[in-house]
Amino acid sequence: MNEPLPPEHDLPAAIERPASRWSPQLVWLIPAIAALIGLWLAVSAVLSRGPVITLTFKSAEGLEAGKTRIKYKDVDIGEVTRIQVSPDRKSVLVTASLVKEADDYLARDSRFWVVRPRIAGGSVSGLGTLLSGAYIGMDVGKSREMTHSFSGLDTPPIVAGDLPGRQFTLRAEDLGSITVGTPVYFRRVPVGQVEAYALDPSGKGVNLTFFINAPYDRFVTGSSRFWHASGLDISLGANGLKVSTQSLSAVALGGVAFESPPENGADAAPAPVGSTFLLAATREQAMQNPDREVMPMRLVFHQSLRGLSIGAPVEFRGIVIGEVTNIGIEYDKARRDFSMPVDIRTYPSRVKELFEQRQRTPSLNQSLSPGSLVSHGLRAQLRPGNLLTGQQYVALDFFPDAPPARVKSHNGIVELPTVDGDIEELQRTLQRIARRIDKMPLDRIGQSLDTTLKTLNSTLGHSDAMVQQLDGKVLPETLRTLESLQKTLESARGALRADSPLQEDMRSAMQEVRDSARSVKALSDYLEQHPEALIRGKDKDAP
Repeated sequence: MNEPLPPEHDLPAAIERPASRWSPQLVWLIPAIAALIGLWLAVSAVLSRGPVITLTFKSAEGLEAGKTRIKYKDVDIGEVTRIQVSPDRKSVLVTASLVKEADDYLARDSRFWVVRPRIAGGSVSGLGTLLSGAYIGMDVGKSREMTHSFSGLDTPPIVAGDLPGRQFTLRAEDLGSITVGTPVYFRRVPVGQVEAYALDPSGKGVNLTFFINAPYDRFVTGSSRFWHASGLDISLGANGLKVSTQSLSAVALGGVAFESPPENGADAAPAPVGSTFLLAATREQAMQNPDREVMPMRLVFHQSLRGLSIGAPVEFRGIVIGEVTNIGIEYDKARRDFSMPVDIRTYPSRVKELFEQRQRTPSLNQSLSPGSLVSHGLRAQLRPGNLLTGQQYVALDFFPDAPPARVKSHNGIVELPTVDGDIEELQRTLQRIARRIDKMPLDRIGQSLDTTLKTLNSTLGHSDAMVQQLDGKVLPETLRTLESLQKTLESARGALRADSPLQEDMRSAMQEVRDSARSVKALSDYLEQHPEALIRGKDKDAP
C-alpha cells in the first residue's frame, strides 16, 4: 500500500547559495602522475637508446630478428631488429640496435661475425650455440674513425684486436698444408698463428698474414728466416736416418717455423710491424746465405737427360750453388744430331769465402772469370743423385784431362762446355768392347778350342791307362815294402822297450863299466900317493 505523503509544511526549505569558481578535484591527480611517469619513461628511453648499426653478411643462416643477440666478450650489447636482402641481392643487410655504452665500440676497423659451431685449425669453437643458437660476435677495433656500417666476416678472427703482439706477412710459392689457425713455432714453442691468406695479385705466389704473440714478437728480426714445418722431415745422410718435426700437431695440421741466423746475435732489433718475409720449403733452404748475385748459364749435353728435372740442384764439389731452370732440345745441323740445352741459374754468393775474397780483392775477378776457369778444366757433368729413383743432378768440377774448349755465349748467356757422365762413359766403353768382340773370329777360335779339347781328351785317356797300370803292378809292390818296413819298425820298438833283454844286457854292461872305472880311479889314487909301487910293488902293509 502507498504511504501518505507528508504535509507540505513538514518539507525542508531550499536555501539558495551563490555560484563558486571550479577547483581541481583529487581524483584527477592520479592520471596526471601517470602521464608524467610515461613522459619520463619515454624521454629516458630516447636518451638511453644506443646506436643502430647495419651489418652486411653473405647469408642470414642462423640469424633471426628479435632473437639473435650481439655479444662482446660474451656480454650482450645489442640485438638484431631487422633482416633484409640487399638491393643488389648479393648479400643480406642485418640491422641491430646496441646499448648506449657501445657508442665507443664502433671504430671503423671493428669486426663482426656469426658465431656457429666450427672446426678449423685443429680447434673446435662455438659448441655452446648448439643449444642457445647462433649469435653475432664483435671485436672492437683501434681506429679513431667511427662508422655505423660494417661488413661481416665469413669466419671468426683468429686473433682478438686487444691481444698484445705484432702482425707480419709471409710470401710463399704455394700454400701447402697451411690454413687459417696454423701455429707458428719458434724453437718448437708455439708463439703465434696464421690469421689469413690470399693469392698474390700477380698470381705467382701466396701472401699469408700471421700474428706473433707478445713477448715472443721481439724474436722476429729483420734477418729471421721462415720455413714450412709441416709433416715429417726425413733425411738419410752419413750419420744415418734422421727424422725431424716441430710437434705432433704440425704433422697433422701443418705449421710454420722461424729462426734467426746465429751470426746476427740475440740483440738484433725487432722487425717493424707489417714486415714481409719469404717462406722457404725447408729449414736448410731458409738458413742458406741470401742470394745476392745471380748468374744464368747454359749447358749443352749430347746424351740422354733421363732423370734430370727442372729444379734439380747444381753442385760444385758437394756445395749446392744453383738449380736447373729449363730443359730443351735443339737440332745441330753441323753434327746432324740433336743436342740437349740445359739452362741453369747459379748463385756465386753461396760460396761465402769465395764471394768475400772477390769483394776484398777485385783482381780475383779475372782469375775467377768463366773463360779462365774453363781453360783450367772447368766442365759440367751429369751425375746420378739417387740410384733408386734414377734422379740426376748437374755437377761443376775441374777435369784436367778434358779436351780443350772455349766459353761460348748464347743470347748474352755464358755457355759452359760439358763432359760425358760416368755412366755414359761406361756405356760407351762397353759398346767399344762389344764391337771388338764382334770383330773377333769366334768360329775359328771355336774350332781350335774343339781340336784342343779333343787332344786333351786323348791325353787324359792315356793318363787314365797309366794310372790303372800303376794300380795293378806298382801299388802291390809298394804295399809289400811298406809292410816289411812296418815289421822292422815294430822289432826296433820291441828292442827299445825298458823290459827287453837288450836293455837288461846294456844295463849290466854299464854297471861293469862303472865298477871298472872305480877300480882304475882307486889305482890311480894309490899310485899318486905311492909312485915307488911301480918299482917295488904294492906294500903288504898298505891298506
